[in-house]
This record gives sequence, structure tokens and C-alpha cells, in this order.
Amino acid sequence: MTFFAPCAKGLEYLLVEELRGLGAEQVREALAGVHFSGTLETGYRACLWSRLASRVLLRLSEFPATDEAALYAGVQQIDWSEHLSEHGTLAVHANLHASHLDHARYAAQKVKDAVVDQFRERTGLRPSVDTEQPDLRISLSLRRNIAAVFIDLAGESLHRRGWRGVQVAAPLKETLACAVLLRGQWPAISAQGGALVDPMCGSGTLLIEAALMSADVAPGLERELFGFQYWRGHDAALWQRLLDEAQARAERGRAALTARFFGFDLDPEAVAISRANLAQAGLADVVSIECREVAQLQAPAAATPGLVVCNPPYDERLAADAALYRKLGEALKHSFSGWRAAILVADGELSRALGLRPEKRYALHNGALACELLRIDDIQPPASGAPVVTERPLGEGAQMVANRLRKNLRALRKWREREGVECFRAYDADLPEYAAAIDVYRGVPEESPQSPPEIWLHVQEYQAPASIPEDVARQRLTDLVHAAMAVFELPRSRIAVKTRQRGKGGSKYGRFDARGRFLWVREGGAQLRVNLFDYLDTGLFLDHRPLRLRLAREAQGRHVLNLFSYTGAASVQAGIGGARSTTSVDLSATYLEWAAQNLARNGLAGQEHRLVQADVMQWLAAERGRYDLVFCDPPTFSNSARAADFDVQREHATLIRACVARLSAHGVLIFSNNFRRFRMDPALLEEFDVRDIRASTLDPDFSRDPRIHGAWEIRPR
Repeated sequence: MTFFAPCAKGLEYLLVEELRGLGAEQVREALAGVHFSGTLETGYRACLWSRLASRVLLRLSEFPATDEAALYAGVQQIDWSEHLSEHGTLAVHANLHASHLDHARYAAQKVKDAVVDQFRERTGLRPSVDTEQPDLRISLSLRRNIAAVFIDLAGESLHRRGWRGVQVAAPLKETLACAVLLRGQWPAISAQGGALVDPMCGSGTLLIEAALMSADVAPGLERELFGFQYWRGHDAALWQRLLDEAQARAERGRAALTARFFGFDLDPEAVAISRANLAQAGLADVVSIECREVAQLQAPAAATPGLVVCNPPYDERLAADAALYRKLGEALKHSFSGWRAAILVADGELSRALGLRPEKRYALHNGALACELLRIDDIQPPASGAPVVTERPLGEGAQMVANRLRKNLRALRKWREREGVECFRAYDADLPEYAAAIDVYRGVPEESPQSPPEIWLHVQEYQAPASIPEDVARQRLTDLVHAAMAVFELPRSRIAVKTRQRGKGGSKYGRFDARGRFLWVREGGAQLRVNLFDYLDTGLFLDHRPLRLRLAREAQGRHVLNLFSYTGAASVQAGIGGARSTTSVDLSATYLEWAAQNLARNGLAGQEHRLVQADVMQWLAAERGRYDLVFCDPPTFSNSARAADFDVQREHATLIRACVARLSAHGVLIFSNNFRRFRMDPALLEEFDVRDIRASTLDPDFSRDPRIHGAWEIRPR
């Protein structure tokens, strides 16, 4: 059986480890979820024991669905009598992304129609719809015209544990609370007898989840209903065995639990709510709650130093106040020396107000709100009698760059969250004196595949005019790097700095450094390998993101040719979009090997994904195959010793004619390049159907520079 466990963004890597611990196999992370396989028992254990997943979905089928007819037909291929009675009830939830069908309620309606029509044709009867408590919940995921149909084994969201009676404004979800505790290393601290303190406990979520975690209580043990309990495939005996096992573990764990959990809140109503929830969870005897403001916070007497966890107010609803964060930081430094802390914040300003230096930062989402978890491994007291040491303030120029960076990040935030963009351009010579591009890459180091993603920066300085003195140019670059370090709160070691001219050309294969450090980053549904330090370019041209994602949307069932393929990112997107085959042609053995690693990482290795080391012009002259979709992104120029010199302006007409000659009857060529003075040969406009699509290939992070690349859609007349 294969499953998918959705989760909040930022929890994927934790969920991978949790599911492996529950016996899952073939576990791999995706955006906002984790794929895994196993037996029905594995799925049941995930429902019962996962502290991080929001649901557990059992996959029934996957098929192409470019329109409503294909969706209907694919759903009808499933034998629904194995899952539901004609007298039963059902509900359908649909989630759509980058597909021709773009109305979720309509897609859900077509799935429902296909199910009930199958029953009506076979028995003359049909199941009914019940959105509140159906016998079977069906989930449809339609991404890039590929439909996946699941049974929702959880029913309602797994964050509902059964203990919450009432709540305060903006409560922390139980799943996110567990992520905070796990990132704060609470299980290890608890095993050593350490205490847990929440200075702003709200409705008690962190305290309750921490105590239940320490007591080995399955998070789903007190839930009254799961989605599989009226499913025809349900194994009641197996489920009862798992419940009995969990109940026995909970009884042993609760009996051994000691009173080392302490919560405080300024609001008497929040304290009352916390106490009510603690009573509901059976934890009133082990968790202490008091009404106390942050300035009066002190470590509990006789408590073994442990973990301070906190979800302080930080969004519009709760009116974040930097002064409150300063009070919290001061209280921790004065009273919690030697303790650890895990604190959720929403932005760098609030993080700096704490005055604590975190060892780790983790990007998380609290609902739709992006936030960051700071992990402080050893709270240090202020030095006695020593002057307060503050970070060196930014100079005037660096402060200007920092202000612009923060403005850009705010402007891009909603787009990035909506589209799931993790690698993007944050600054591009916005201030003419500071002529550089700053690209953000959120990735996992190749040598530490189980570590969470971290932010890295790639800074490309544009070549200064000869009229600018060298020392001035050097100082400006220094100011820009200091600004980036301050805004992103990064050490210098996580920032790659290079000097280059605009445009990608023949020098793009040049070697820069010898760190050998690679990151795995995410773009759409693909994982891609980048290197920020060793080469002029990173292995991923960010401005071409929309073009690659277009290939993913349009490649289903098609033969795709990628010319000047570089590291194969476009081929990967076509492959995960369902291409029947991909062919990647490039002269560099280094980058073809890189492409092979990218393809393999995404499960695309095989004869249908061909890599060809060749000069593109010579290869096209000899090739006789036909392709439905050709992507050609040549360099501006190339002077490789292994091939004739190439100049895109000079060669493009010959190149485009050779590409069109390889198109199938209804094929299309997508041609792009980054030469800013490029002009399309007028003869080509007469010879072929040429459409300029540049406007549709620029995401908001490149909107300030519409000439970053040109892009055309070309078809034979």
C-alpha cells in the first residue's frame, strides 16, 4: 500500500523521521507532506501515533486528467464497491494545482458523480453525500494534470486530539506544537528529567503536548472517530490490537510522569482555559499554571534545567510588540542560565529584540503565517559588571541596502507562500550604487540529508564601471554582504559572493572554488542539486523557473527534447510532469553527470530519460527523431575547445530551423536566451508561427528586470 501524509510546511523532514520510526518504508518528503509505503497496519499506526501529520491518505489510483472527461473516466476505473456500500455516505475533497481543471468544487463534484454513477449502473442504488460524518472520505489531488485519488483514513484533521475544550485567540495547532518540542529536543531533555516552562501558555497546547509526549500517550488515543472506521477495507481486529497496545503504553507512561511542567500567562482567562484543557487531558496533577507577566518570570524552584518553549504573540491579531520580546529575553538571561529554549517568531525584528543568539533556525508555518523557530541550546546570563556588548551597527550604505531587502522580502512574501517558492531573487541592483543580485536558496546540504532546510545566499556583483575606484567598489560590496547577513541573520560562511557581468555566456562553466558543497533545493514538485560556491552559476537559473514549470504542466505523455540542457533541471520538470521520454543534450560531461543525479533524485533514471554529450548544432544536424516539446536555452556565446565557436545572435536562425525540423506534427519549440541585445531574425517571423511569451515567463522576483531573458513559442506554419 502507498500513502501520503500531509503536514504543515516546514514539518516534512521531522515527519519523515517519525514515519520511519513507525515502520514506514520508501519514505520521501514532498512539499507539505510525505510519501510512504507499508501495510494497513502502517497506515493505522500513522493515524494513531503521528504527532505531526494532519491526515493519512491511502492511494487508490493515479492517472492523467487534462479535462473533466478524463477525470470522470479515471475515477470510474476504481471498483468502489470494495470501499463503500450503495447505502453508505461519502464526501469528496479536491486540491488542484497548475492543472487545466482549476475549480476545486467542480472537480470534487465530478469525482462524486463518477462514484455514484458506478453504483447506480450496477445496483440501481447510489450512496448519499454527507459532508459532516461520511462513511468514506475521498481525497483528490490534481497536480499538473495528474490525478491521484485517495481514501482519507484520518477523517477529520489529526491535530484534533480530543483534549481541547475551549481555546484562546490564535491558538497554536497541536501538530505545530509537537514540531516546536521536537526541534527543541524535548524528548531527550525529558528523558533526563528536565523541566518544561511556557511563559505565555495561552490555552496550554505546548504544555499538554509535551506532557503527553513524555508519558508516551498516542496522540490519537482519545479521538472518538477515524475516517477508516466505516470503510469496507477496515480491519477492526487489527485496529483494536493497536488501541490496546497504545492504551497499555499510556497507562505505564502516565504512572511514571512527574510534575515538572510549568505554564504562565498574563491573561487570567487564558489561565482558566489552560486549566480546563489540562483537566480534559488528565494532566491537572502534573502541570502547574499561574497568572504571571513575563517581567516576573523565574525558573521554578528545585526544577532540573530543561526547555523553555514559547509561542509569543507575533501576528496582526495579537499585536506583536518588540518590547515584550525584550522582556522575555532579559527574563531568560537572568533566571534560566543553562536552560535551552525554543521560541517561535515571525520576523527578524522580533528575533533581534530577544537578544538571544540561536544555534538553529527552522522555517515553519503557523496556519498561513510564515514564522521561524529559534533554538537556543544554552541560555547565557549577562556577564556580571561587564559592559553590554551589542552588534556593530550597519553603516549608512549597508543600512540602505538592508532596508530595501526587507521591503523586497515583504513584497514577495505572499507570492512565495502561495506558490511554494523556496529559491528566488531578493535583490537585483535596486540601489544603483550597490549593483549586485542576491539570490536566496533554501536547501538541505548533500552531506547531511536528514537535516532541515536552511537559508543560503548567492551574491553576484555586477562589474563596476571603470570610473568607480576599486576601493569604493570593494567597500560597496562589503556593505551589501553585511546588509544581507543582518537581514537574513546568517553567518558569512552561508553566503557565496562572486563578481560577474550580466548575462549567462561561455564562462558559465568556469570553476570558482573547491568547497564541493552541494545543496538539494525544491522547485515545484522537483528536487534539484545546486552548488553556490564552486561555479559561476549555481546549477539552477532562477529566472527560468516559469518556463521549467510550464514544461512540467505540458509534458504529460509527450517526448521532450532539452537542448543546452546544463544540469537538466528542465528535463526533471518535464519528467515529473509525466513526459513519455526526455532527451538532454549538452557538451559538458560535468553537467550531464549533474543532470543524471537530478533525474535519479526524482525517480527518473532509466532509458526513457536519455543524456547525450554532444555539440548541439552537430547533434541536431545528425538527429532524425521527432519531439513533441523542445526546450532550447542556448548560451549567449561559447568558445569551447571541443566545438565550433557559438554566438546566439549569429547562429540562432540556423539553430531554430534545426529545432523546428525535429518537431512532431503538433509539436512546439520554446526558445529562450539571456542576450539583452538579441534580435530575432525577421525571416523567421515569416517562416514560422512565432509568439513572444516573455511577459508570461517573469515571476515577481524578476519583474524589475524584464530584459533578464527573452522567450518565444515557435511552431511550424
